[in-house]
This record gives sequence, structure tokens and C-alpha cells, in this order.
Amino acid sequence: MKITTIKKNRLIVLRKLIIASLLIGFIAAFLAVSLKRITEYYEVVFFQKAETNLLYLLFFPIIGLSVIYLLRIYLFKNKENKGIKEIFEVTASKSKDLPSYKIPSHFINGLITVTFGGSTGIEVSTVVASAAVGSLTQQKEQLFRKYKTEFICAGVAAGVAGLFASPAAGILFAVEVIAKKVSRAFILICGIAVATATALVFILDEKPLFAIAIRTWNLHAIPWFIVLGIIAGINSVYLTKCVLLIKSSFLKIQKSYLKIVIGAVILSTSLIVLPQLYGDGYHAVKEIFYHSTQIPFTLPLAITIIGILIMKPIVTSVTLASGGDGGVFAPSLFIGAFLGFLVAITLNTFFNANVIPLNFMVIGMAAMLSASIHAPFTALFLVCSLIGDYTLFLPILLACLVSKYISKLIYPYTVYTFAAVK
Repeated sequence: MKITTIKKNRLIVLRKLIIASLLIGFIAAFLAVSLKRITEYYEVVFFQKAETNLLYLLFFPIIGLSVIYLLRIYLFKNKENKGIKEIFEVTASKSKDLPSYKIPSHFINGLITVTFGGSTGIEVSTVVASAAVGSLTQQKEQLFRKYKTEFICAGVAAGVAGLFASPAAGILFAVEVIAKKVSRAFILICGIAVATATALVFILDEKPLFAIAIRTWNLHAIPWFIVLGIIAGINSVYLTKCVLLIKSSFLKIQKSYLKIVIGAVILSTSLIVLPQLYGDGYHAVKEIFYHSTQIPFTLPLAITIIGILIMKPIVTSVTLASGGDGGVFAPSLFIGAFLGFLVAITLNTFFNANVIPLNFMVIGMAAMLSASIHAPFTALFLVCSLIGDYTLFLPILLACLVSKYISKLIYPYTVYTFAAVK
């Protein structure tokens, strides 16, 4: 009789876990896809306005940062969004949970930040909002409390899977960045959530962000892939240090309006000089993707790209430090694409390497992301999903492992792990 009762109770628990996982997967993915589509639409509208009249670039950043500040004061309990640090704090604590307002807070603030020119992306906003979905679900019933980390990871995994149309990237990000370990409960809950997210993505017919065809890659380019991985690892440390240093500097400014004004001035000036830095910058990446074989090496082009590589980490850091919502996900992809293109055309011009610039852009994106978040397998599957092609699987894996190793060798922390130990 006892055995029968135990089995019955286990089935009840299993059924509840399955239903909760399905719910988390659907809501997190729907949230991610909705934020992506809305942001893509309005970012294009606002950026086109800015292209026709540079005066818009003077006002967009200060409007966006001011609205975010006012929303925080009057709508979101005067609490600042801390990004992925919030998830680490909750999973490390038995008493803390992500509050419900984190869902609209990150959704709205992420949208406003990117739309009004903030030089970051919606990825971290999506991750924290999706994590809050998982956190809220596990608060609804006592038996879910022991699965708090698994539920939060399910939300994160489903959100990433929905955002990038990549179930593998969703699961791997939850493992490599958040959970750091896998259990049977983790596999069950996250697996169901990601499967649900994938089904929704399929129904909505989400296309790859950069739909490009990779024809081939050459064995003779392997040493150059390693070189690109090394350079990406070094650049990722520069990005991390910029974020940490500038955030620390802005914390010393007591007046919120001063942070907004200083941030807006730096951002506006940078966008006028280098409009490629506007928002997530994917518009600029697409432009080079589709014309990579037709763009020759010139000194002005090289100077422009070097300027972009230097300034992107700075304006991203200023965006975040002055109140914008986001993280280093999109900036890493953006920097990696331009870095890969610059390395490729430099090799072809001065070393007669005969490498394919398009391949180097894709590999650069993955290598830079891998080094920035110390998650090579997440970067591998995510970037392959972004282009809708797995031809470069092995070169990307090689570059990602090299870049992560170089990054950790120079500086052991990422923006996420540094925040977590403080």
C-alpha cells in the first residue's frame, strides 16, 4: 500500500513539473520572440530617422535614458536592474526570488534602450525576464521550491532558445553560465521548456537573424582561425575591463540626472561619429555580411573599423552605467564580426592568405562571445543558428576554445562572474 501511494505521489509531482515546464517554456519563448520583433521594428524606424537628420542622435539617447529612469522611479519600485547578477544572487540564496516586476521592467527597458540608440542588445533583458518567469512559477507551489534553480534555468533556456531559434544554445547557456551542473530534474524541466520554446519558434516561422550561405572553408586557414581566436580573447578582456571600470566610475556619481546627461552626451557624440554603434549594431553587421567579398582593404576603412572596435566597448559600458538595460551579448557578436572582417582583409592584403572574409566574420562573432561569457559551446551553437548554417562548426569550435582560454589566462572573470563574486 505504501509503495502504491509513493508511486502515485511521484506521478503527481512529475505531472505538475511537466505542466509547469510547458508553461515556462511557452511564456519565456513568447516573451523573447515578442521583444525581438518589436525591438527590430522600432530600432529600424528610429535609426532611419537618425540617418536622415543627425539632430535625432542628439536627443534619442537622453530621451531613452530619461524615460528608463522615470519608469524605475514611478513604476518599478525604484530598483535598478542588475542584469544576470540578479539571477546569480537568487540561485545562490534560499530566501531570495526574482520579483514579478522584473518581467515588464526588463522587457520595456530593454526595448527603450536599444530603440533609442543605446549601444547594447536585448539578450540580457530577455534572459532576466525569462528567468523571472521561472522564478515566479516555482513560487506558486511548495513542492517546486526545491527546484528553484532548475525552474529559473528553464526560463533562461527557453528565452535564449526563442530569441535565437536555437534549443542547443538555450540549454548550453543555462548550463555553462547559470547552473554550472546538470541533474535529472534539470534535464527534465529544461528539456520540456526548451522543446516547448522550439515548437513555438517553429510555428511562428522565426528566420535566422543573418541568413547567409557558407560554401566552404579551407584547411590552410586553420592557423589564421587560431590567430583570430587569440585576438578575440584579448579583445574580450578589453570589453570586460571597460564595462567594469566605467560602471565603477559612474557609481561614484551621486546625482542620477548627471549620470543620464554624461551618458547621453558620450553616446550621442559617438553615434554621430560612428552611426554603426547605434543600438545592437546588427544593421551594420548585415551590411558587411552581404558585401564582404566586394569591400577592398583601404586605410580609411581600416581606421573606421579600428575606431569601432575601440569605441564599442566604451559606448556599451556607458549605456549600461547610465541606466540602460542590456549586457555584453550583442556587443560581443558585433565586435567579433568587425574584428573577423578586419583580420581577414588584412591577411588577404598583406599576407596573401586568400581567406574568406565572410567565414572570418562568423568565426569572429562566436570567438568573441565565447571569450566574453566563457561559454564556448553556447557561442558555437548560437552563432551557427544565427546564420542558419553549420558548415563552419569545426573552425568555430576551435576559435571558441582558443579565445576562451586566452581570455581566462589574461583575466579570469567575465562581467557576470566578476559581479557574482562581489
